[in-house]
Amino acid sequence: MAAVRIDGKAMAGKIREQLGQEVEVLKKKGINPSMALILVGDSPDSALYVRSKAKACEGAGGFAETHHLPEDSSLEQLLALIDKLNRDDSVHGILVQLPLPHHLHAYEKQVMDAIAPEKDIDAFHPVNIGNLVIGDKCYWGVTAYACVKILENLGVELKGKHAVVIGWSIEIGKPVAVMLFEKGCAVTLVHPEADFVPYTKQADILITEVGKPKAITGEMIKPGAIVIDTGSNWVDGKSVGDVDYDSAFEVAGYITPVPGGVGPMRIIMLIYNLVQAAKQKAGA
Repeated sequence: MAAVRIDGKAMAGKIREQLGQEVEVLKKKGINPSMALILVGDSPDSALYVRSKAKACEGAGGFAETHHLPEDSSLEQLLALIDKLNRDDSVHGILVQLPLPHHLHAYEKQVMDAIAPEKDIDAFHPVNIGNLVIGDKCYWGVTAYACVKILENLGVELKGKHAVVIGWSIEIGKPVAVMLFEKGCAVTLVHPEADFVPYTKQADILITEVGKPKAITGEMIKPGAIVIDTGSNWVDGKSVGDVDYDSAFEVAGYITPVPGGVGPMRIIMLIYNLVQAAKQKAGA
């Protein structure tokens, strides 16, 4: 029996509607969820991502403002802008689009750490990551949260399930492992350069962050498993996942396509975090 294709775009649309209602309530209290996006340089890909995030924010009724700095901006100029936005009470969330230009690459962590934790809606700040690990209040990383939200929307009983996560980043692999563990899963976290096949065959839930196109085929997947593919690999001008969709589709119970699976959910969970930030400001 073939898998059920998970429609991330449709899921994101429903969440956007819910967030729109919450935004309207906040506006009646004089709070308009506002996001500041910082784009340094003229990368077309980065500009596209920034526009998509701004569009999602405005689609839920919020306000998004892009601060576009020149390619040759200094670290001091960038940090000064972040400091200004940190102190601006009308701004609830701050995003710096990565990667930064080459001369700023070495300072990316310093730049991300400069964002006030309460405005760090991407959830990269050590305070948010640390609070996630200890189970304290924090923002959840948007891609990791997107994976968990997909499972929740499917109505999956997570307690007791064996979740295998192939990935190690602070954006996906590490935080989603903690999130699923907190929800009662037995979690196996596997480095993408290790031999992950023995683990993928055991997974009730498989989340991939391999970074290699079609690295996981149907024969590597446990029949009936839920497969969430966070990969985005460019092959011949097209976005291709870590999972060979066609062969996995014949084995899995549920599977996300690439594109159209995790991607739309990733962006809407960013807006979810923004609304949470605005609620905190409103005391809601």
